[in-house]
Amino acid sequence: MERTAMWIPGWKRIWNGFWQLADPKVWLASTVPMLVAAVMAWRDTGRIPVFWLLAAMAGVYLIEIGKNAVNEFVDYESGVDRFVEPDKRTPFSGGKKTIVDGLLTVRETRWIAAATLAAAFVVGTAIAIWREPDIFWIGVLGLLLAVFYTLPPLKLSYRGWGEVTVGLTFGPLLLTGMYWVLAGTFAWKAIAAGVPLAFLIANVLWINQYPDYEADLKGNKRNGLVRLGKEKGLIVYRLLFVAAYAGLAALTLIDRNPFWLLGCLSIPWAVKAVRVAAAFKDDIPRLMKANACTLTVYQVTGLGMMLAAGLFG
Repeated sequence: MERTAMWIPGWKRIWNGFWQLADPKVWLASTVPMLVAAVMAWRDTGRIPVFWLLAAMAGVYLIEIGKNAVNEFVDYESGVDRFVEPDKRTPFSGGKKTIVDGLLTVRETRWIAAATLAAAFVVGTAIAIWREPDIFWIGVLGLLLAVFYTLPPLKLSYRGWGEVTVGLTFGPLLLTGMYWVLAGTFAWKAIAAGVPLAFLIANVLWINQYPDYEADLKGNKRNGLVRLGKEKGLIVYRLLFVAAYAGLAALTLIDRNPFWLLGCLSIPWAVKAVRVAAAFKDDIPRLMKANACTLTVYQVTGLGMMLAAGLFG
């Protein structure tokens, strides 16, 4: 392990490492579908149970931290994070870098994973007992997908299933679960609303794998991009955008709400992202514009969907 931060006093080092591992700025991935679900529930019921909204959000964020921690120690031990060359490390890829930076040890990271995932289970169980019993199994499924995204024996992200797992979790599963908690009922339209976001968040992961391509290949992390290669990977990148906007069109028909097409306001950023990725797939500093644009597409689409859910009712 690189000892770049080991001079920091123990408690402060661990505290700094925890927040670098938690990385609240990337909670946006889960916040967007949760807020879309909240607005949909408000539209359908006329109210938002704020306590349960905050409780559910806290549980999801705990799962995110636990998932990050599991990813961190598994990717470090497999060598994936250690194989990333310094000039290819970006804010969008390469894990949270807490172990390679010396902020946390592998053992400390394991403890953080266990503690946060256990806390998430407690929160989810409390929601199931006192608010919505049927939500329990959705919570359990989300927890298992988060854990086995990188953890053996499944190691979904190492076997080419990571993109599907991320899309399913941050799309239909999370949006449906939050809607169910807040509205008190299951709704197929919540699943449909999660589909465009599923394709977009999978695409965020997809483009973020480009800087790590060589390290993933060396560490035998056989994700979708490694299996296809960078050139063919661009085809998938384009198709995921197309599928997301097709999902918005389908949602418009299912919910009979034309405002869902407000999510298409993100198309200019998607076009820019595709052009940049095609031109600079091997030039990591310039490729970062595509990473940023893909994230912007997710944000703008999510904002459009929140407005759509609120404007029609």
